[in-house]
Amino acid sequence: MTGFGRGEAALGSGQLAAEIRCLNSRHLEVRVRLPRELAALESDARSTAARFFRRGQVEVSVRLTRQGELAPRIEIDHDAARQYAEAAAELCERLSLEDAIPVSVLLTLPGVSRLRDANLDHEEAGSGLVLAIERAAGEAAAMRAREGETLERELREHLSRVEEGIAEIESRAEKFRAGARERLEKRLAGLAPDVELDAGRLEQEVLLHIDRMDITEELVRARSHCEQFLETLEMDRPAGRKLEFLLQELGRETNTIGSKAADAALTRVVVELKSELEKLREQVLNVE
Repeated sequence: MTGFGRGEAALGSGQLAAEIRCLNSRHLEVRVRLPRELAALESDARSTAARFFRRGQVEVSVRLTRQGELAPRIEIDHDAARQYAEAAAELCERLSLEDAIPVSVLLTLPGVSRLRDANLDHEEAGSGLVLAIERAAGEAAAMRAREGETLERELREHLSRVEEGIAEIESRAEKFRAGARERLEKRLAGLAPDVELDAGRLEQEVLLHIDRMDITEELVRARSHCEQFLETLEMDRPAGRKLEFLLQELGRETNTIGSKAADAALTRVVVELKSELEKLREQVLNVE
């Protein structure tokens, strides 16, 4: 499921702002982007975000705003500046030039001035970083939870159609079994109209034929998987992988039913059932 959250935390007179974006993925993958001066805290940032999620691609981005005592300071290398000035004065004297080197130019010369960031208290920065990420992750998780409620309703709707398909297959299978003897007798009569059929042998063939086409076990297991699917949706813990497994098993039973189906109407229902299972599979990939 997707999600977005933003969290802030004070850091002295500065501020840490964290943003978290969550995308769908089969596994948990946390990516962290930190300011250069906080690079040593990447492990803390990753573990903090991972506490809130079990699945998905989680992107954590942190920005540091420096103000007050944390604002960058200009440092002047007076020795370097003096050497430049003395060299300029000497050059003016030797070449009979009147202009000395201007201060504005002097400041731009290599090594004279540089902007240096104020040192951070890493313990304070670490606490602020964790707090900002926790707030962002909390918002993202809440957004995912709201999306999850909508997703759950969709899953239940699709599963309801799957159960309706299973019920229809059961009904059609009963009618198919009931007419199996009559269909087999007509077929044999059409192939060999002058051959007298042995009643005992015909009964045996009918039973073998029905046994080969029997899908009772597959239907029982399919219903069991549907029940487990609903029970798993009720669980208050990550359920995505179990739901994927149950759909895989439902697909297996559906394929077996389809291979045994000897009735056009039954085959049509199996195709519709597979379509609903595919929709479920697509949605379950979003479940944590």
